[in-house]
Amino acid sequence: MARSFYPDPQRRAVLGALAALPCLGLPRILAADDQAPDLGPAEPFDFNRLIERARELSQRDHSPVQPKAPELLDRIGYDEQQRIQYRPSAEINAGGHYGVRAFHLGSYAQEPVVLHLVEDGQARRIQYDRRLFAYDEVQVSSELPPDLGFSGFRIMHPDGARDWMAYQGASYFRSAGPLDQYGLSARGIAIDTAYPGGSEEFPRFTTFWVELSGETVIIYALLDGPSVTGAYRFDCRKGGEAITQDVRAEIFQRDSVERLGIAPLTSMYWYAEQERGPDWRPEIHDSDGLAMWTGSGERIWRPLNNPPSLQVNSYLDENPRGFGLLQRDRRFANYQDDGVWYNRRPSVWVEPKGDWGRGRVQLFELPTDDETHDNINCYWVPEESAEAGRQWRFDYRLHWVDEEPYKPESVGSVRATRLGRSGVPGQSDSTDPNGCKFVIDFEGGPLGELEQRYDVDVVVEVSAGEVQNPYALKVVDSPYWRGVFDLILGPRTEGPINLRCYLRLDGRTLTETWQYQYFPEQHNHRTA
Repeated sequence: MARSFYPDPQRRAVLGALAALPCLGLPRILAADDQAPDLGPAEPFDFNRLIERARELSQRDHSPVQPKAPELLDRIGYDEQQRIQYRPSAEINAGGHYGVRAFHLGSYAQEPVVLHLVEDGQARRIQYDRRLFAYDEVQVSSELPPDLGFSGFRIMHPDGARDWMAYQGASYFRSAGPLDQYGLSARGIAIDTAYPGGSEEFPRFTTFWVELSGETVIIYALLDGPSVTGAYRFDCRKGGEAITQDVRAEIFQRDSVERLGIAPLTSMYWYAEQERGPDWRPEIHDSDGLAMWTGSGERIWRPLNNPPSLQVNSYLDENPRGFGLLQRDRRFANYQDDGVWYNRRPSVWVEPKGDWGRGRVQLFELPTDDETHDNINCYWVPEESAEAGRQWRFDYRLHWVDEEPYKPESVGSVRATRLGRSGVPGQSDSTDPNGCKFVIDFEGGPLGELEQRYDVDVVVEVSAGEVQNPYALKVVDSPYWRGVFDLILGPRTEGPINLRCYLRLDGRTLTETWQYQYFPEQHNHRTA
């Protein structure tokens, strides 16, 4: 069967721009002709019907949706799309706690999606009408066809002032989290991300059904792509400390793929405390690390990198308890950004339900030189091959949170990673030009009751080089314990160098495992 793909760098940039759209718009002043959208005839609907529709669709050739009036949509750029707003008085609300507003199509979102409202087991299509939007002097409005369609939708707070969840672009969706600030995104599925010699495929949520059931919003979605189809159900709940989505994904393969990514997350990382960034702001990132809770119970923290070239790392596991891209650093002083508020960006934790079997958490990192492109991906890859005709079911819960939902109590967590010159500070003759000092701060768990002492072991494993001068101490007037060591390499050793570290006392593990990839060529204190 023929397969079609989108060019990866261009497509990722477009989707990154799309992901920024939901959180920037503000309600416009209403016109006199504001009205609710028309609804189509009622048809029976439930999730089993959607599963069968996805199954039947997988047995037919993929037929991409064609944009209507692409020459007009090309004139609706990023700024123009920001000015086009769904009229608040036309908000869709079937007596539930929250309302729905649609997104307009534009140059970054030309493929329309179909929206339905579900009530009492009956679905009615939400009819497009350009009068549902305020165009704020965007000149193409009078030329748009009457059946243009929508690009996605968002879920509004009860007061209608802001949204807290949005679906737009391919299978991307995201939440503003408990701190009311958008950041990273999730996806329905990832196909052949960073696979050598291949091209990433971006299946789309082509059709949605939204059920506004009290304080729970249930979103059903039909996925369609060259290699897969799928039926998805999202039970979305907004609480005070977290927004959760219980996800059921039924996936059908039209064609074989090399890499099937389940529960994918997409984020941005430019630099943090371990690097010297080019911007005046101390740190710029939506997420600062990948956290994992393995099936065997080990807690792992992997600080993110802005590597010199594409890096793909896999972490083998069986029935993982959870993983996620987190923003652990919540101090404004460490970002100094009162415009886009990186300290408020949500963390997302994936909690698998049922038996996921053997597989791997895969982390994908691309180099970047600014904050406008998503360059981080992670997802679960099942061990079993993803062959044509295969059917999968995955159940999981997404936690959009400030703090990770299952913080380890038996071990301390990594709070900061810093890199610098090896040797003793102030003694330049002790510095090895081919060395690097690693300083890791831990907090919590048994460390909270541990007074200053000097027999805590810093356990370090490295894939190259020699570890020198390891020691641990409690930082004065703080809750942190600090592990410190030097890594000395050969003069021509190149990265990546893999490192592991944790603190131990009398054979007892005190902290989660810190894992890191070091690229010596990126650190300017090193000699040629």
